[in-house]
Amino acid sequence: MRITRALSASLLMLGLAVAPAAADSSPTPTDSASADGDAPTQAGTSFRTATEVEQGQTATASGSTGDYLYWSFPADAGQRPTVKATVKLPETHAAQSWQVDVYDGLRRRQACQYGAQTRTAAADASSVELACTLRTVRAWSETWADDPLPGTYYVRLTAVGLTTADLGLPVGTEVRVDSKDIGGSAAVDGSLAEPLVPGIAVKSRADSDGSEDSSAVLSAIEPEDGWSSGWWSDRWVWTAIGGVLAALAGVGGYALTRGAGRPSRVPPGA
Repeated sequence: MRITRALSASLLMLGLAVAPAAADSSPTPTDSASADGDAPTQAGTSFRTATEVEQGQTATASGSTGDYLYWSFPADAGQRPTVKATVKLPETHAAQSWQVDVYDGLRRRQACQYGAQTRTAAADASSVELACTLRTVRAWSETWADDPLPGTYYVRLTAVGLTTADLGLPVGTEVRVDSKDIGGSAAVDGSLAEPLVPGIAVKSRADSDGSEDSSAVLSAIEPEDGWSSGWWSDRWVWTAIGGVLAALAGVGGYALTRGAGRPSRVPPGA
């Protein structure tokens, strides 16, 4: 009876532990309509002038072949960002290759886990699509490593290997960044004191008198729920689940082996 009660209590604890983990791991739908309504319609021409875009937004911009177009977006620990870019080409052009690169807050070029980072458009192609899925952003890393860390990321889109006749042709671009939440499987024992957000933006704000004060500040862009690179992750939940399963195994083992190896009682005088 006691064993049955212990098993029931352990299963109840297991269910309570799994519930929050399942809730955290479920994807949160993005309100694309409201997000795209405020999406930027231009791109920067350097790291310092990169246009800020939130994840889930589709940023658009017009440019010319030969230009370097830059956007920036925030990525937090546990996220695996995917950058998708579409280039709408002019009606007449030669075969040309386009490339999308992603850099972190320290301007280190980040490798793509998978995706068509560079593609060549044929002479009759109307558009070309590119994609780059980064490695999972880590909350902390060794100083010598180039692991993705929480902070600002830069997207650079440009054509490579152009012919002279194609330089300066008008193009239209679309860039979108989405992330998959990997969760506790990517958690590490450590966190950055501050995210890698370079202090390169200049924010102009009006005070109560109506005058403007321009001062250099950190980039205003950050995840919707703020930076969460801390000690908590759903890894703690799964650790608790492992402890409960170990307790169940111990109770079951005791129930199976109870009484084994004890000497049988012999009545006196037998």
